[in-house]
Amino acid sequence: MAFVVTPSFNASYTTRREDIHLLNPCFELKIEKPFGNRLSCRPPIPRKPLVAMASNSVQSVALVSTLDPRNVGTSIMVNGCTGKVGRAVLEAAIAAGLNPVPVALGGPDDVGKILDFNGKQIEIHGPSDRESVLSSAFKEYPDLIVVDYTVPSAVNDNAALYCKVGVPFVMGTTGGDRELLYKTVDDSKVYAVISPQMGKQVVAFLAAMEIMSEQFPGAFSGYDLEVMESHQASKLDVSGTAKAVISCFKKLGAEFEEEQVKLIRDPRLQVEMVGVPEEYLSGHAFHMYHLTSPDGTVSFEFQHNVCGRSIYAEGTVDAILFLAKKVRSNADKRIYDMIDVLREGNMR
Repeated sequence: MAFVVTPSFNASYTTRREDIHLLNPCFELKIEKPFGNRLSCRPPIPRKPLVAMASNSVQSVALVSTLDPRNVGTSIMVNGCTGKVGRAVLEAAIAAGLNPVPVALGGPDDVGKILDFNGKQIEIHGPSDRESVLSSAFKEYPDLIVVDYTVPSAVNDNAALYCKVGVPFVMGTTGGDRELLYKTVDDSKVYAVISPQMGKQVVAFLAAMEIMSEQFPGAFSGYDLEVMESHQASKLDVSGTAKAVISCFKKLGAEFEEEQVKLIRDPRLQVEMVGVPEEYLSGHAFHMYHLTSPDGTVSFEFQHNVCGRSIYAEGTVDAILFLAKKVRSNADKRIYDMIDVLREGNMR
């Protein structure tokens, strides 16, 4: 993330604004260098994978363990673990010393698949027996925490199931009817962490934006806002993070509508314009928010670039450990978000 204030010292500023016009693919590309490099924002150095998935029906995983003895014994079920984020969460959780139970829930296409983590097998079950599987697992592992990284259309049904069984859960899946989601959990009194954004550092940035918008409303009145976000081609909608940041800027006085967001989904443009490393085209989140004063003499840029999924996986592990602590202490509050996790102050 970067913050830039740029006064205009020469007559070429207007031309420069037209050239960089926040990566609108409809414009001619004339930017001097990719946005990924403009603010000296280097992508993270790729870590050696902890999980290597095989192509056969039993998927093998090689783990490099960094076990924390304090975490050993907390049981987890990662529903949606055949997906990329779910696998990353399992990788980070096992490395942190958490204990995956031998079953998980998935979609109809995943039924019968088996993941093998250094001899610890996880069998995927489908919708038809999901309640019996979850109930049995919770009975056998009373310290169980469920993690949900499934699909948006399953959010409310899955939450209703977790609440019916009474198992605490971390909801990392976006979408669904969020108002109904919170009501379902509140009525059941089940412990849960619900957050559409699990990256701790991104959440901290969002919290800072919220504080700024609440304490300094109208600070950017009259400023022109442009928003660009680049994600893997499979993500067709505007990200929840971008929506939250835009909401803050609107409170600060900038005029903007969601349909004005410039979505970059073309891999060629992502590499050439945005500066996304090719190895992360299938999993990245590059965001830039550009504000310009009414007379064009001052501009601000807020940028955060994420390569890969480790930031979400590590944040999810912190959420699991946080929730397990709240369950053990029989805390009065039952529904939490990642702001609560950050405020706890004991993240790894």
